[in-house]
Amino acid sequence: MEEIERVYTIPLRDTKTVPRTKRAKRAIKEIREFVIRHMKADEENVWIDTKLNELIWARGIQNPPSKVRIRAIRFEDGLVEVSLPEE
Repeated sequence: MEEIERVYTIPLRDTKTVPRTKRAKRAIKEIREFVIRHMKADEENVWIDTKLNELIWARGIQNPPSKVRIRAIRFEDGLVEVSLPEE
């Protein structure tokens, strides 16, 4: 199994349905669930980069972005690294 790299745009529309004091935390959870589903990874093998985390939390806990572009790389050992796409 070789290294797989993909770029996704993840809609975070479900974050608006939770109470506003939990929205950024929910957005991180949605990103993790999306990567698990699309990259066929286990939950403990998904690593979210700190820059992506800071982007979600940049506008506070109550107002995360409505969608986010990510780059996901699955390594041979099953670890998936999620980061911002470097343009």
